Formats: sequence, C-alpha cells, structure tokens
Amino acid sequence: MLRRKILERLIEWKNSPYRVALLVKGARQVGKTTSVREFGRAHYDSFIEINFEQSPLTRRAFDGNLDARTIILNLSAMGYGPFIEGKTLVFFDEIQSCPNARTAIKFLVEDGRFDYIESGSLLGLNNKDVSSYPVGFEEQLAMFPLDFEEFLWAQRITQDVIDTTQNSYKNTKPVPDFLHEQLMKLYREYMIAGGMPGAVNAFLANDDFSQTLRVHRIILGSYRDDIAKYAGKEKDKAKAVFDAIPEQLSKKNKRFILASLEKGASNRKYEQATMWLHDAGIAYHCFNTTALELPLSFSVKRNLYKLYMLDTGLFCAMTMDGIQNAVLSGDIRINEGAVAENTVAAELVKRSIPLYYYDKKSRMELDFVFQDRGGLSVIEVKSGNDYHRHAALDNAYADNPGVFNRRIVLCKGNIEMATNGTVYLPLYMTMFL
Repeated sequence: MLRRKILERLIEWKNSPYRVALLVKGARQVGKTTSVREFGRAHYDSFIEINFEQSPLTRRAFDGNLDARTIILNLSAMGYGPFIEGKTLVFFDEIQSCPNARTAIKFLVEDGRFDYIESGSLLGLNNKDVSSYPVGFEEQLAMFPLDFEEFLWAQRITQDVIDTTQNSYKNTKPVPDFLHEQLMKLYREYMIAGGMPGAVNAFLANDDFSQTLRVHRIILGSYRDDIAKYAGKEKDKAKAVFDAIPEQLSKKNKRFILASLEKGASNRKYEQATMWLHDAGIAYHCFNTTALELPLSFSVKRNLYKLYMLDTGLFCAMTMDGIQNAVLSGDIRINEGAVAENTVAAELVKRSIPLYYYDKKSRMELDFVFQDRGGLSVIEVKSGNDYHRHAALDNAYADNPGVFNRRIVLCKGNIEMATNGTVYLPLYMTMFL
C-alpha cells in the first residue's frame, strides 16, 4: 500500500470540531478512492462505500425527498450499513454520476449523525448539473499524483535521509556526495515513472519498464475517452491540444503556439477546449506575466501560456520516442529539458504554488516566478551541465535590483550559493520549496 500525504489531511478533517462533508477531487486514477477507503476502514467502526457508477441503482435513493432520514432509510433498504451514530463514515464515490446526492449533502450534514466524504473526477464534477450546491456544508480537498517525497517513501527511503536532505536545503549546505548521487538517480526514475499510483506500483514490482509504460498508456487512453465523453463540441479541439503538449514543450520556446495545430487557429477558438483540460486536472496552465511585481495575476496575459501535463510519467509516455532510457542514463537535457521542466511544474502545483512565467516582449524569459516569503522569487530549470549560465536570470536581476527574495536555479548539481546570491539547488529539492 502506497503511503499518501492526503491521509494526514483526512485525519485532520476527522478531528476538526467544525467538520462538514469533504469533497476529495482530482484527475482520474490519482488514488482518491484507495486513500479514502484506507482511511475509512482504519478510523471508523462502520465504513459504507457507495459508488454511483458501479451501482447505478443507488441513485434511486436520492430520487424523492432529500431529507436525511429518507435517504438513510433508502440506503439501508438497499443493504448498506450498519449506520452507527457518531462512528460511521459514508463515502459517496463518483458523486458526479448522482447530482442529487451532491445536493443532499447539506441535509445529511445538518442531520449530524454520520460523517460524509465525496469523491469524483474533475471532468465529471465540472460538467454535471447540480440543482443546489452544498455551500457552507462542504470542504474541498485536491488530490494529485504522488509527489517526489511520496515516491521516496514508496522506494523505502527512510525519513532520516529525507530529514538530512531537508536540513541541507534549510542551511544551504551541500548534500553528502553519495546521498546526492542516489537522490538524483531516484529523481530520474521518478521522471519516467511519474506519480500515478498504478504506474508506481508497476515500476516497483517489475524490472521490465514496459509494464510501467503499459499502465501509462492505459491511463492516457482513459483520459482520451473522457475527453470524448465529456467535452461535447470541444472534444476534437481538446484532444488536439492534449496530444500536442509534449511537442510544444520540447521546443526551445516552450510557449504553446495554437497556430501549430491548424492554420489560423486563435486563442478565442481554442480557449474553451484548453481551459477544459485545465479544469479536468490533466493539464496545467502557466500564464505569462509581464511585470516583476506582486500580485503577479495583475500583469497576466492569458493569451500567452505554457501547458504542462499533470504527471511526468504520462508526459514521457506521450513523447513516443523512447526518452525513458536516456533519462535513466542521466541525459535529462533531452527534448530541450522539457521533462525536467514539466516535472518541476507539476511539483509546484502539488505545493499550491500558482504557475507563472516572466517574459516581456520576448526578453529575459524566466521559467517560473512566484510569491515567496512576502516577496517575489524566481526559478530557472537547467537540465544540462552548463547550469551556471543563465543570462535571462542575470539580466532580470540587473534590471530589477532588490526585487527578488530568492534566485533559484534547479539543476543536476549539488547545493551551491553564488557570490551574487543565486542559489543552485538539486532538482529533487523542489519538494522543499
């Protein structure tokens, strides 16, 4: 069983005196159901799981009156239970398939006898009509693929190793050489395996990477099926954007160019399809900001953006040119460093850091800028050996003295502090930002 950070959040929710229903949302196959199931069985005397897609008959329990007594009676008559007051967790899985159940959450929470967790894919949650959302009676919690620290747990790396590495980060001191080499090796494995639980389990269980790649392709196929199912009139555009992400990120200028999809393509024509993928949680926008000042959102140009995949393993699988072996052997410069940059972007999202890049009139493009410690910090991702060369960062620093809290270069090297204040961090230290 993979150890997931979300279990700590679920325990915090259970112990909260102001507990309402919890909606766990995220892209398909990131581990929502498994995590809630593990939590419910460990922390409640009675755990009741209702999957509205697997058991469509259960939707009828919500066809009539939506008061708590009627719903509990209906579910009990269908064989669900026991309902033990104060000791029962009811888990509504794939709740997007039963909009009335989402509406009923308000009345179930008001009843107060049992705890409720809902779960569903973002695709369904964002595209199903709900007559009345349970505002004030529902807390939402986002879930993502495994981050690198969770991947280390899966590899049975001890907490002492992680703590030693974090102390090096906090004190800006190099990680012991052997430990650094091992962590970079594990990070390269993470780049190609990614954090989708099914793929991680396959990677750990098989020396043959083709089994991991098979899981990746199954997941990608299910995402394409979801696009066809939910995207309606936008499905062809959404699929074209989705399939183009690796190619677009593999260019030197990683900005997503719609004109490469079709002649005369415009942001207006593709905006809904592109946002659709973002709302589904399977692609992340990184918008251009034209001013190095807070708040960054005030200077955003929403027609200029990069698109990243939610998972680095899926990204590698989409490239279809066998880059996995090259990454494992240490060549992370491949595809203009796209794999490394996508990995960093996905890790930042998991740490609730909004994605922005800086570029003003095609000058001094900086990979990521973000609010940090009350100010502004910048990240440059360098995948090659020449990571001490970063003209854009140097020029931005010279033109904007006193603006940056931290100037971070993520690279394959060990921790290093330059005389001008630029700090070089190993790529795996994204987990501590």
